[in-house]
Amino acid sequence: MDELDRGILGLLGADARMSVATLSRRLKVARSTVQARLERLESNGTIAGYTLKLGEALREGRLRASVLLTIEPRAQAAILARLKSITEVERVFSTSGRFDLLIQVACSGAQVLDQVLDQIGQITGVRASESLIHLSTKIDRAV
Repeated sequence: MDELDRGILGLLGADARMSVATLSRRLKVARSTVQARLERLESNGTIAGYTLKLGEALREGRLRASVLLTIEPRAQAAILARLKSITEVERVFSTSGRFDLLIQVACSGAQVLDQVLDQIGQITGVRASESLIHLSTKIDRAV
């Protein structure tokens, strides 16, 4: 990956809807060069897709939390299957250290979050959980 590839990714990270023509103008290279680079970045898996990032106006009404789980050995597959059925679960990460899984949830309010936490705690194979409610976003560099 060279400077041009990083430039393309940086511009698309800020605005995934940016056209190839606009990318080529901003990067001062031929449109065909940008198109070829995009095709290569897509085919080698560097660009997995194009998406939108929700603004604060929509996220304001959501209560977000991280749930840290300690689970029984060999129970991960069954726990993941159950977590997939809980619509408020946005992401699940495996982790190293004291906890086995980190779950990111988004709920419409505290009462729904309480119900989701109860559902997670009742899953067979969950030994312990710890919840952290997200208060505000201080830095967000996610692409």
